[in-house]
Amino acid sequence: MSEDGMDDWAAAMAEQADSEADDQENDDVQVAELDELTDDTPITQEEKKKLDTILDIPVTISMEVGRSQISIRNLLQLNQGSVVELDRVAGEPLDVLVNGTLIAHGEVVVVNDKFGIRLTDVISQIERIKKLR
Repeated sequence: MSEDGMDDWAAAMAEQADSEADDQENDDVQVAELDELTDDTPITQEEKKKLDTILDIPVTISMEVGRSQISIRNLLQLNQGSVVELDRVAGEPLDVLVNGTLIAHGEVVVVNDKFGIRLTDVISQIERIKKLR
């Protein structure tokens, strides 16, 4: 404990908060006025039919815990009880893939004795396009 009764963690947090407050006071921050993005244009019947067609296309969604590369020799030696090391650290978010494309990260949950995934971070369209290049 430090002299003023706070433990080291609380003292470090207070010091960080003071530092951030000083940084904010020294910066010339200007708030930008942004217009609200709205599209009041109604969808035509033809556009609605096209959208309905796309919405019915099936996709494959999968959750990837991790990956590993092993030789065929080691693959053939695997049997019940074998352990394969993955490239992920325990507790790291899983990848959510749609048709093989990363769209989000998430964590495993159990609902009514079934596994599920809670999305923690959804990849933006811009980031997905960058990964295609």
